[in-house]
Amino acid sequence: MASPRAGVFIGLDLGTSACRGVVIDAEERILAEGRVQLPPPLCPAPGWFEQDPSLWQEAAWSVLGELSRQLKGHRPQALCIAATSGTLLLADEAGNPLGPALMYNDCRAQAEATRLAARVPAENASQGPNPSLAKLLYLSEQLGWPRHALALHQADWLAGRLGSRLGISDWNNALKLGYDANTLRWPEWVRSLLPPGIRLPEVLAPGTPVAPIKPEIAQRLDLPETLWVLAGTTDSTAAALAAGLEEPGDALTVLGSTLVIKILAERPIYANRYGVYSQRFGDYWLAGGASNSGGIVLRQWFTDSEIATFSALIDPEQSSGLDYYPLPGPGERFPHPNPRLSPRLEPRPADRVRFLHGILEGIARIEAEGYARLKELGAPAPKRVLTTGGGAVNPTWMRIRNRLLGVPVERADRTEAALGAACLALKGVRRQGAPATHC
Repeated sequence: MASPRAGVFIGLDLGTSACRGVVIDAEERILAEGRVQLPPPLCPAPGWFEQDPSLWQEAAWSVLGELSRQLKGHRPQALCIAATSGTLLLADEAGNPLGPALMYNDCRAQAEATRLAARVPAENASQGPNPSLAKLLYLSEQLGWPRHALALHQADWLAGRLGSRLGISDWNNALKLGYDANTLRWPEWVRSLLPPGIRLPEVLAPGTPVAPIKPEIAQRLDLPETLWVLAGTTDSTAAALAAGLEEPGDALTVLGSTLVIKILAERPIYANRYGVYSQRFGDYWLAGGASNSGGIVLRQWFTDSEIATFSALIDPEQSSGLDYYPLPGPGERFPHPNPRLSPRLEPRPADRVRFLHGILEGIARIEAEGYARLKELGAPAPKRVLTTGGGAVNPTWMRIRNRLLGVPVERADRTEAALGAACLALKGVRRQGAPATHC
């Protein structure tokens, strides 16, 4: 355990349903944790998802207060925030929201995305209605083209409310607003699209010290005024950091309701036709894609109890003899993008154990094909695959995946984005040399 009053590091994860917080010491040991639920985003129309940013602040302040109560003499030195990628709001020069934030999965900016299609480079991650660039144009028009407004992502805004410097973003959050993480600048084509009066954030490396916490907030939450707020990151990037991805070829599979794969590469990989883009990850790049397959298919046919019971009867070293492509319905994103691709779950044997065996193998093959697709696009082959989600707790499925991927598949013990944000705060202080907390 860290010595009393030693510098410690705070990570916040602002998700869709909750705000989570973690405090770690210099050896990355967890000293305190907190969590506060958030009300679900409003859905005023099909495909529209929005939230009042004041709810984020209220939840974050509550979590920070709880962490402070648990620390018992440890002095937080730095704080970093991870949040959903693509969630955007416009704020005035003082940071006050000019309206609701459009959430990462909001798709109302269809017309704006259509207009952008002819002007945005084909492989840029800001293509489409979900990324934040189309949302910026939509919000600007809906708010009557405000004369002065800052375009801020969820993590950007909350960090600005905590610290004494507003209008800062990071490589990862800014990517879907059109930021060029290769050249580390805003391209001229992005600036040419900006409505009058809209200001883009200054973009820093994740974990860069930005400003000390505001004194009035430090006093309210019983935090030291020497606590520094650092540039943040996206939740998925923070999760990869927590999982322990370090070198090119290290990979992470999130096997929950859907199948998401990511791999560290030495250069960025972009392929919009496959839904593949890359986040800058220190000196490397985190490339990945997401399939519609996953645990959602299993639950169409089996209960959790049946999955556990039947899995124990499967020999993972033997093939089921079934060639399935398990999907919950028509349509696939990656690695075989096709909006009309139908599930392949025939022939269906009478033996339900064999049927489950075939589905588990089918999802594992999609995972293997996903990594093959990334390799085809220029990523390295995986050297090891860390995994999280429901699929990581099924030992039979883990052994099937190990056989079909041909590389070690290991359960990732740590994947909380809040923990990843705390690790980023620690690494940022070590790398950038933020002013030390005076004890």
